[in-house]
Amino acid sequence: MTLLFAGTTAACLVVLATVAVRIDAESRRSGLDHEVGSRAVGLSRAVWFDDGALHLEPLREDELARSAEVLAVLEIAPGESPSVWNVVPARTALPEEDWLDHVWRNVLEEQETVSVSAPSEEGERLRWAAAPVWDGDRIGAAVLVGTALARSEHDHDLLVRWLALGCTALVCCAAAVGHLLSGRAMRPALVALGRQEQFLAEAAHELRTPLATLRLVAERDGSSDQTLRMVDRLSRLVTGLLARARTEAGTQRVELVPLRLDQLVETTVEELPEHGSVTVGSEPVVVLGDPDLLAQAVRNLVENAQRHGGPAGSPVEVTVAPGLVRVRDHGPGVPLADRERVFARGVTGAHGTGSAPTAMSGPGTVPSPETAAVPGTGAGLAIVRWVAELHHGTAQLTDAPGGGLLAELRLPEHPPRTPAAP
Repeated sequence: MTLLFAGTTAACLVVLATVAVRIDAESRRSGLDHEVGSRAVGLSRAVWFDDGALHLEPLREDELARSAEVLAVLEIAPGESPSVWNVVPARTALPEEDWLDHVWRNVLEEQETVSVSAPSEEGERLRWAAAPVWDGDRIGAAVLVGTALARSEHDHDLLVRWLALGCTALVCCAAAVGHLLSGRAMRPALVALGRQEQFLAEAAHELRTPLATLRLVAERDGSSDQTLRMVDRLSRLVTGLLARARTEAGTQRVELVPLRLDQLVETTVEELPEHGSVTVGSEPVVVLGDPDLLAQAVRNLVENAQRHGGPAGSPVEVTVAPGLVRVRDHGPGVPLADRERVFARGVTGAHGTGSAPTAMSGPGTVPSPETAAVPGTGAGLAIVRWVAELHHGTAQLTDAPGGGLLAELRLPEHPPRTPAAP
């Protein structure tokens, strides 16, 4: 925010300074042109032609002529080069012959006062104005007045330096003020983020401890396998939800490392309590991923297929291909209109024996006796979609050939596969 504030201020100041510099340059140029042009016109009216003879006597007494930096009169006869008269202060202060010819031609073409920039013979840069002197119906001479550009350019350069210095100081002030304001603006968010992280840490402790105790009690009392499976599933669900909350809050970063996707899928399936009905077909595949999150996503897909893929013990096929994990069940599937909705957080399916999530319900729905047998949390497929997006992949549901549902988790390969040569 500080850099954005300072950068925006700097961009605005640069635009304003550029406009100011250009306006100043044009203003100074216009001022010089007006000064030398007015002096040249005034002096052109002080001289005259009498029977073809040019009278320059008034220039010796004219105050405009005395205060001119450079002054000369160009006279020309038809077919000849201009002659130079009444040069002040010296001939070397005038431009070279080529420039004088150029000025004279401009006066003849424009038939009025013209302004040009040209160096003197000594190399000094000057601004010139030439005003015509009429001899009857033709231009017989021109009064040439010049002024040095050095003083005006020095003042212009001084303005540019002051603008640069002022803009730099203003940008530094803007950066300091922006840092102060952004710090004050971000402080509540940082405090809230710290509180959220503290809450997540406390929640992790408060949830994991009773779950571990509940499992020990269930094992000691000889509770059913279904109770133990539900405890394990709830423990994994809590771990996944906490990891998701921390990642989305920015307090935990996802580290993507190269890993064998086929080995991870095989190990995850073997760790499932009921993996006898699950078959895995795989080939070596390397992806960039987080092992824990990918294992959670694969586990959720397989458990979802076991719960919704028909009666208990119905076969589930898991296939690992380059950049792809497919989980197929043989249940009635999911209606096309609901295939995106089941990935939303808090959406669960109606689970009966051998039923699929064809009727969708939101959080807080009271389950029927049939659906209460295997309750859903509405977070399993949502976590799968979230893990896929973290790994720059996708998760989707499609119809399986021959019936059933096909869940696909697509991930970028590492390294990317290059196309085969033709």
